[in-house]
Amino acid sequence: MSKGSVFLIGPGFIGGEILSNLLKDGYNNITVLVRRESVAASFHQLGITTALGTLEDSAVIQKQTTLHDIIIHSATADHLPSVQAVLTGISGRAASGLSTIYIHTSGASLLSDTATGEHGSDVVYDDENPAMIDALPETADHRLIDLAIVSARTKLGDKAKLAIMIPPLIYGVSNRDRRLSIQLPAIVRYSLKHGYAGQIGKGLSVWNQIHVADLARGYMTLLHWMEQTSANNVNTNPYWFCENGEELSWGECSAEIGRALYQASRIKDPEPKTIPPENYGDLFGGGSGSVIGSNSRSRANRLRGLGWKPREKKTLQSLVEDEIPILLKETGEWQGYMHEIASRGSK
Repeated sequence: MSKGSVFLIGPGFIGGEILSNLLKDGYNNITVLVRRESVAASFHQLGITTALGTLEDSAVIQKQTTLHDIIIHSATADHLPSVQAVLTGISGRAASGLSTIYIHTSGASLLSDTATGEHGSDVVYDDENPAMIDALPETADHRLIDLAIVSARTKLGDKAKLAIMIPPLIYGVSNRDRRLSIQLPAIVRYSLKHGYAGQIGKGLSVWNQIHVADLARGYMTLLHWMEQTSANNVNTNPYWFCENGEELSWGECSAEIGRALYQASRIKDPEPKTIPPENYGDLFGGGSGSVIGSNSRSRANRLRGLGWKPREKKTLQSLVEDEIPILLKETGEWQGYMHEIASRGSK
């Protein structure tokens, strides 16, 4: 049986891992969106077609969507125009009688609270309970983008299968190009710059975890299920979590970072310290309290029900063995993320 054609938006940290899995599973008609012609050759060597453009190039994204059976958006959780371009392309395919699978990448900041490290939480979101997620306000991180997909289900009917992957804290090093994630590496870089292991508030807030390789396999499990399942069944519940069963407080992560940097003789004291708000510019700006100080707890019961299981090393082992050694070799002064990384309804 031939595999459907795939358009992958964002062949980077998450997308690069998905791409490797697509090739391994025999998908041989793949197009990726690339920002620079200079990187196209590396994809062409793998037999992958490239489309030149950025997330702002709605016409390119819409056109490529109309040409492909499967769309996976893993570039960002927070770019509404690119999602709207995908949905417009899917609508065009539907009008021509063509069906489409679309998997969008959101993020577990969607579930976050305002704890800013001061306390944990008993609130746990279950992807078998979509009403709990539907009750989130439009002001929740990523929610406006997710709602565009949720509301498209009725319009597109049985001509589209739509799913939203909601990963928690992602860690690990990508196999294809040795990229790192965002949250924990930012804390490491901050700690190296300021000479202490930093944490937001008391570091008591908790997040679930997932290795990027386990996450990519989660996408593939979801994709294969969507290929075999009716649109009405798929669209009943668009939400999918992907976590490895481990929950860590931000303080636990900072403590491990402190130990590792102390052992590497890069800081003088391994004990974590609270990051003053005036230093949030060296992290995620005004969103720092949410991105690395909130609670976000979820259960990936749906993927587990399909047979998916995490296989990679856990967070702290990966951090010490894989990520921190790379970060210790970085040069140049860390300046933090210069823009908000999570959308909010006020934007």
